[in-house]
Amino acid sequence: MRFRRGMAYFAAIMGIACGLCRCAGDVPQHDAGAGHVPMVQGLPDTVTFADVAPIIRKHCTGCHRPGQVGPFPLISYQDVRRKAKTVRKMVVGRWMPPWPADTAYSRFLGERTLTARQIAIIAKWVDQGAPAGDTSGLARLDPSAWAQGGMPPGMGPPDAVVWLPEPFFLPGDNRDRFIITKAPFELSRDTFLRAVEYVPGNRRYAHHMNAAMISYAAGAKKDPGKGFAYIDADSTKSLDAYAELGLQNDDGSWPLLTPNMVNYLPGLSPPVYPPGIGGYRIARQGAFLLNTLHFGPSMRDTVDRSRFNLWFGRVPPERPMKELFLGTLGSSPVVPALVVPPDTVMTFRTSMQVPSDISVLSINPHLHLLGRSFLAYAVAPSGDTIPLIRIPDWDFRWQFAYTFPRMLHIPGNSVIQVEVVMDNTAANPNNPFSPPRTALAPAGKHMRTTDEMLQFFVNYVDYRPGDEAVELGQ
Repeated sequence: MRFRRGMAYFAAIMGIACGLCRCAGDVPQHDAGAGHVPMVQGLPDTVTFADVAPIIRKHCTGCHRPGQVGPFPLISYQDVRRKAKTVRKMVVGRWMPPWPADTAYSRFLGERTLTARQIAIIAKWVDQGAPAGDTSGLARLDPSAWAQGGMPPGMGPPDAVVWLPEPFFLPGDNRDRFIITKAPFELSRDTFLRAVEYVPGNRRYAHHMNAAMISYAAGAKKDPGKGFAYIDADSTKSLDAYAELGLQNDDGSWPLLTPNMVNYLPGLSPPVYPPGIGGYRIARQGAFLLNTLHFGPSMRDTVDRSRFNLWFGRVPPERPMKELFLGTLGSSPVVPALVVPPDTVMTFRTSMQVPSDISVLSINPHLHLLGRSFLAYAVAPSGDTIPLIRIPDWDFRWQFAYTFPRMLHIPGNSVIQVEVVMDNTAANPNNPFSPPRTALAPAGKHMRTTDEMLQFFVNYVDYRPGDEAVELGQ
């Protein structure tokens, strides 16, 4: 028995990364035309970069720019011209840009899908030698329009950056590591936090991160940075680790903690809602508590120093965001128990009743390497089905927080249903073991890449009449 593609897999998270992955035509993206240039009427006789640039800028540049997961930049004409054949291959093959969700089932903000016309324009441009043409009419691409991390354009640079206190050394011993640490901060004043983003310093090996926020009352903590920097989560209890990190107030009492405030997975960008929806109050002194920072196996010595980007809000959060957590380690059981024997393809389910009317903002499905498909919907008391998300071809590399264009009303006593297919056969190219071996849900609190899990997160606010018309785009 051997571990298959351990390093190659993590490298793939970086090597294929964003801005070029699965595309869509004018029909649902998982169509039979994948690999063929769509037949489209009315294309220009000569396609130039002026025709291609708006497509690249909208769908590719966000990830293919310095500091992001794209392995090469796609900003200037020279950038795109240099990689023209690769761009053509990836978009015609419907590999890029990445968008796993089926747009024929439900729609979301920021869909990274290409129409048949856009694919045909890119293909024709490359086939004609990628001419520059007259680019004088192209708007100048302003790098400051992009946030420093992976946030959408328009957010601009963060208002504050909170760094982890020092670099973390990751030995090249091919072993998972689970770390507990903190990123302390001192702001000029108490304020409101509209959005927060975790940016790993070493994207190649950062698997996932879950963080809470510690808030210190005025005068309660002289030095939020005091305490150990990094603690091995496998060798200590949480409360002992929190004490070693120096999280307590100076009098020994515990400060206010906001749980599950910011998370990271490969490909995941945090949702940003209109002012007054979601968001948090943030104290002048505090810390982000990374109660699980997971690094995947590395075959060489390397380092990580991560940071949090903060965007402040001008108005207080009027409607605080809440969360439903279904499945593994959550509030609803997985049925049957999540055990996938070798050489089997199995279906697993989990469900949860919604006690009162809610307005859904975003959803986040999560599986590991054996996932084949993911389906989630709600069944209202009337018997009507409310589609949430369908991912026909699960890809661990691309896990998003999907935000609906408008608030989605789910009536009280509705039941959210999740159905997942897992493939633990040798035919699954993402299977981490060859030959396959039994896959289980994590036995403890830490989630290794080779564990399997079924999770579904629903971010919502309490329902108000008229929420169905509230648009969630910036």
